[in-house]
Amino acid sequence: MTPVPTSTPAAPTRSERLDELPFTSKHRRLLSGSGIGWALDALDVGLLSFVIAQLMTVWSDQAGQLAWVASAGFAGMAIGAAVGGSLADRLGRKTVFALTLLLYGLATGLSALSWSVGVLLVLRFVVGLGLGSELPVASTLVSEFSPRRIRGRVVVLLEAFWAVGSIGAALVGYLVIPTSDDGWRWALLIGAAPALYAVFVRLKMPESVRFLESRGRHDEAERTVRGFEEAAGVAAPTVVAEEARVVEKPARASVGRLFGAGMARRTVAIWVVWFMTNFSYYGAFVWLPSLLVAAGFPLVRSFEYVLIITLAQLPGYAASAWLIEKWGRRGTLATFLLGSAVAAVFFGFGAVSGSVAQILVAGMALSFFNLGAWGALYAVTPELYPTPLRGTGAGWAAGVGRIASIAAPLSVPPLIALGGPPTLFVVFGAVFVVGAVAATTLPELRGTRLAE
Repeated sequence: MTPVPTSTPAAPTRSERLDELPFTSKHRRLLSGSGIGWALDALDVGLLSFVIAQLMTVWSDQAGQLAWVASAGFAGMAIGAAVGGSLADRLGRKTVFALTLLLYGLATGLSALSWSVGVLLVLRFVVGLGLGSELPVASTLVSEFSPRRIRGRVVVLLEAFWAVGSIGAALVGYLVIPTSDDGWRWALLIGAAPALYAVFVRLKMPESVRFLESRGRHDEAERTVRGFEEAAGVAAPTVVAEEARVVEKPARASVGRLFGAGMARRTVAIWVVWFMTNFSYYGAFVWLPSLLVAAGFPLVRSFEYVLIITLAQLPGYAASAWLIEKWGRRGTLATFLLGSAVAAVFFGFGAVSGSVAQILVAGMALSFFNLGAWGALYAVTPELYPTPLRGTGAGWAAGVGRIASIAAPLSVPPLIALGGPPTLFVVFGAVFVVGAVAATTLPELRGTRLAE
């Protein structure tokens, strides 16, 4: 009797080996290492709202120009996000991550020496270049290392470090800035910490395995995967699929490829979500301390309220991290954006009535839903693109969003003049709704492997 030939199961690829690992101490170090950089970013962005609130008084003769300071930073972020994402696909995720941290950390420290709005504006633009580049690169790196079954949750937890930095900014704003007319300078010096942290990032964090393979650096990729397998107590396979594969030179990443076959619809949808989320978030939170001061609350009391509102970010991230693997990316993102819309409207009317209870409750709800939406947004964006385009796709989506963050702070004064806080926050609510509708058109990628 002739034996029936049996097929030998294909050896798992390195990406598949990473996907199936449990969450290990090495994943935890990668998450915390990236997360600390993320928290320091949030510290820098959050401090700006408190700095502007004090400078409205200290530099009262230049108060009309201060809206441009925030927008200059966001202009730098728009350029930095697009350029940084493309560089991450060419130079590596870890390299760009470290360089951008160093750039914006140093520029933030120099901002403390500013003697006019013009100087501060230029330096904030440079800060934005570094900050805009770092965020999408960090989320891409963490996404590419995370176990498949909890990838979305891990990226939301990365984004949750933003709440840590925001709370830190609120504490610095509350405890440091009001102490003197130069309090804002000391706050910016504190924000320079990422310049030192960048050295640690460059030396200690692993480079993306998928990026290494796309560049034919298989030995490095194998060492990295085996390090994660050893941490998990998993034996490496005796045959490695990639070693027998001929690697072609990867096509150069470009924004045009984001609109190629199968990419155009998701690119347009994610760009709309990024634009709308940025517009309402930065329009509301950059001006929040100043809006409360304008409503008649003392500067220190306004900072205290912002600190309380900011604390609600943590449970927002926790809920998003849990739901994103239960409901999926699309449903979680759309739900949190709709919750943000309702909370924004209630906050606008609370600010006008002067009800402290309504300001705090609605503000905390806005903080809860809006930052939960951010977590889901950062989780879904890198998943939409294959490895050669992942950094470019995430970077350009963030860059388009930053265009909205440029316009948002500038739109606040005219909207306030038109109808006060109610009109302003109704507009923000409507923008959140548009973002939620766009989110429902995204593909649902929960539990799937990242495209190669």
